Amino acid sequence: MVTEAVSMNKPHYTKEEKKAIRRKILSWFEANQRDLPWRRNYDPYQVWISEIMGQQTQMERVVDYFTRWMEKFPDVIAVAEASERKILKAWEGLGYYSRAKNIHRTAKLLVQKYDGRIPEEPQQLRTLPGIGPYTAAAIASIAYNKPCPLLDANVERLFARLIDLGVPVKQAPAPEILRKLAEKLLPTNNARLFNQALMEFGALVCTPRNPACTTCTLVEFCRARRRKTVEQRPMAGKKTKKIDIIMACGIIRRNDAFYIQRRLADDVWGGLWEFPGGRLKDDETPEQAVCREILEETEFSVFRLRPLATVVHHYTKYRVTLHGFTCSLRKSSETPVLHAADRYIWVPLSGLADFPFPAGHRKLLAILPDKIK
Repeated sequence: MVTEAVSMNKPHYTKEEKKAIRRKILSWFEANQRDLPWRRNYDPYQVWISEIMGQQTQMERVVDYFTRWMEKFPDVIAVAEASERKILKAWEGLGYYSRAKNIHRTAKLLVQKYDGRIPEEPQQLRTLPGIGPYTAAAIASIAYNKPCPLLDANVERLFARLIDLGVPVKQAPAPEILRKLAEKLLPTNNARLFNQALMEFGALVCTPRNPACTTCTLVEFCRARRRKTVEQRPMAGKKTKKIDIIMACGIIRRNDAFYIQRRLADDVWGGLWEFPGGRLKDDETPEQAVCREILEETEFSVFRLRPLATVVHHYTKYRVTLHGFTCSLRKSSETPVLHAADRYIWVPLSGLADFPFPAGHRKLLAILPDKIK
């Protein structure tokens, strides 16, 4: 049942109130916006990269990665001409590597179809790999000042409190209510600053926990504040329980080199490099899994397994525990027969850092130098 607080038909604010909200939020943004590098000239390429990096990533990390990325790839052409390995290495640690691959694919298309320029219209942007409705609207709005409303998690939380939204933001009819509110509040001539102001306000003032209600410039328009429901807004949706995955891998050493292989392009973490291994079967020990997986993936037979470390990494839906072992080949002259990778290489310890690895393997790599001395 739709309550009065989330009515689809009842106007949330009068014309004068909407003007006041716009004025107050823009004034707050002018005084309080963070000095983010892509805001200095609103270059469309920089806005695009910042938007992809900013998905489910804290702003401090985005700024660090963005700065390093721009040093390596200052424009679309630089991305298009780079190897996939360099792209993935620059992205290493951000996760969701399909986003980096899509940036690479899109850059090549931009060079081919648009002379390296970023399109202005959302409809054109949405035809490019990795650019969905939100990202297309964000690029059009922030880079080109197009009047496209934006609803990220910060804005959804802000709006949910302003109108005291009585359902989770992802549950019907909430998405449509929030979309209409965003459209009605958006000024047609200053979308770039207004959209950023809303997102910044949600990130810095109307925060998930302990929002700064006592100093909030929008407090007079906040129904959740008046009704004392701020801590209950936005309403929580269903929590997804994380799935535990137990894995093991073998770090094969031959003289002063280590074996790594590149995952198949259509595989999970495709294009990244790894130490061979995989998921434990029922009633299988990590040591048994390492030997079996290496044999299945490379036809190598290994022995002298020694525990290196056990690391845990959290993903959106999964909690992965990875047991790492160092090991040796029974026949050092063997050549691998690849069944789960498209390339392999023997690399000295000093060269391993040049390759992009999944998070768990990267943690093992950080431990490795101290363990083999």
